[in-house]
Amino acid sequence: MEDDAPVIYGLEFQARALTPQTAETDAIRFLVGTQSLKYDNQIHIIDFDDENNIINKNVLLHQAGEIWHISASPADKGVLATCYNRTSDSKVLTCAAVWRMPKELESGSHESPDDSSSTAQTLELLCHLDNTAHGNMACVVWEPMGDGKKIISLADNHILLWDLQESSSQAVLASSASLEGKGQLRFTSGRWSPHHNCTQVATASDTTLRGWDTRSMSQIYCIENAHGQLVRDLDFNPNKQYYLASCGDDCKVKFWDTRNVTEPVKTLEEHSHWVWNVRYNHSHDQLVLTGSSDSRVILSNMVSISSEPFGHLVDDDDISDQEDHRSEEKSKEPLQDNVIATYEEHEDSVYAVDWSSADPWLFASLSYDGRLVINRVPRALKYHILL
Repeated sequence: MEDDAPVIYGLEFQARALTPQTAETDAIRFLVGTQSLKYDNQIHIIDFDDENNIINKNVLLHQAGEIWHISASPADKGVLATCYNRTSDSKVLTCAAVWRMPKELESGSHESPDDSSSTAQTLELLCHLDNTAHGNMACVVWEPMGDGKKIISLADNHILLWDLQESSSQAVLASSASLEGKGQLRFTSGRWSPHHNCTQVATASDTTLRGWDTRSMSQIYCIENAHGQLVRDLDFNPNKQYYLASCGDDCKVKFWDTRNVTEPVKTLEEHSHWVWNVRYNHSHDQLVLTGSSDSRVILSNMVSISSEPFGHLVDDDDISDQEDHRSEEKSKEPLQDNVIATYEEHEDSVYAVDWSSADPWLFASLSYDGRLVINRVPRALKYHILL
C-alpha cells in the first residue's frame, strides 16, 4: 500500500546534517547528525519501512562534537565521514574524521529496539582528516563511483584530496590546491562529478562556482557571480555531464552548462529565503529538490533541461497512423518546466534535503529543530514519468 502522506520523525536535538546511506541500495536509509551544545551529539540511523509507513531508528554516539556535515561512503555501508566542531584553546575548530558504525548496524534493520533498554552505541574512529595546517572543514565528499578510498575535503580556502589506506585507518594527503585572490576566501560546499571518469569536482566559495581537475588539482572552469549572494550548495546532473545546479542566499536556484559559463541555462525563483540545498534525482534528472530557510521544500520538474526534454521517445511501430501525426507534433516541443509540489511540514529552516539511494521516488528533508520528514514524489507524476 503506497501512500503519498509524509512521515515525520522528531529528533530531540537541533540538526542540520543529513545523508542517504549511499552504499545501501535495498533498504531506505538516512543518517542524520545532531548539533547540541549541551549533550553528546548523535548520529541517528533512520530506516524507513515503506510497506508499513513507519520509521525505525538506531542511535550512535558522536562524542567528538556537533555535526555540521555528514557523508556516507559509496562503497562501504558501515563507513561515513563527519565535519564537526571541537574547542581547542578556547578556539572553535571544525574538523573532519572518518568513522565506522558497529557491524550489526551496517545494514537496514527492521526491528526497532525497545528505546528504554537499548544503550546508544559509539562510532569507531578510523582516521582524522588532519586539517591543522588548512583551517576549518566545510565538507567532505567521496569519489562517487570509487572503492571508497578517495575523498575530497574543503577547508577554508584549500581543496584537499585524500587517499584512505589500510581499511581506512589512515588518510594520506595525495594533493591539494588553494583559492587565490583577495580577502577571506572560503569554500562553502563541493560535489564530486559522477562524469569524466570521476576526475572533476565543483566547489562553491562566496558567489563563485569553480570546477577542478582532481588529477592536476587545477581549475578547469570558473563561474564568477554565479549568485548575487553566497552560494550554499551545488549538485551535478547525473545523466548530462556538463550540467550542474547551484543555489544560494539570493533565493535562487540556477542551472549551468559548464561549457558556457556566462549565463545560467535556467533560473528558479520559487523560494523566499536562502536556499541551502539542491539535489538532482539520481534516476530521473528532471526531478530537482530544494530546501530553504523559508521552511519549505520544493520539488521541481526541470524537464526542458533534462536528458529527456521531449518526454520518452516512442518507437514508431507502437503508433498507429492517425496518432503518428499527432505525436510528431507533440514531440517537437520541449515539455514545460513547473513546480510539482511545495512541502510545508517544517516550521524551521530546512538545512538539508536528499533522495533515498534505494528508492528513486522517496526523499527526506531536515529542519534545524530536528524534524525529519520523509516524502514521496506524487504518484500521478511518477506514473507520468514511467509510462
